[in-house]
Amino acid sequence: MPGLTGGPEGTPARPTTRTQCQNPEFGTTLPGAGAFDCKMICMKKYRVWAVSLAMAAGSATALSGAKPDPEKGKQVFEQCSICHNADSDEKKMGPGLKGLFKKDKMANGKKPTEAVVRAQIDQGGNGMPPYKDLLSDQEKDDLIAYLKTI
Repeated sequence: MPGLTGGPEGTPARPTTRTQCQNPEFGTTLPGAGAFDCKMICMKKYRVWAVSLAMAAGSATALSGAKPDPEKGKQVFEQCSICHNADSDEKKMGPGLKGLFKKDKMANGKKPTEAVVRAQIDQGGNGMPPYKDLLSDQEKDDLIAYLKTI
């Protein structure tokens, strides 16, 4: 039979070229597709699935990490408590942070907004070291959420 090769006598013949691309996983059937075409189609579909899964996982992570946790922020604040009071506005080495977000201005003269407080945490200043590379964005979010509760 043309297009088939047989092994030793008694073994079934197998096609020498692929004339149909079938992938039950994706439900693909392409008449006339060669083996190379089939591989390329399957690779593209796997790539689409992989990218889709990665995006979905990233979205889920972003959504789950989006809500700041004041309790975790309290734990982050432990390293800040060496220089800052949380239970009073009295100065330790740095200013006391009780009621920070209720104040008209911070020690640097700026109104305490989340962005200004985050910039202060990131950049430091007046003896405070910068924490931009020491704390993750989530830790900073948690810390700010905690500062809003004190």
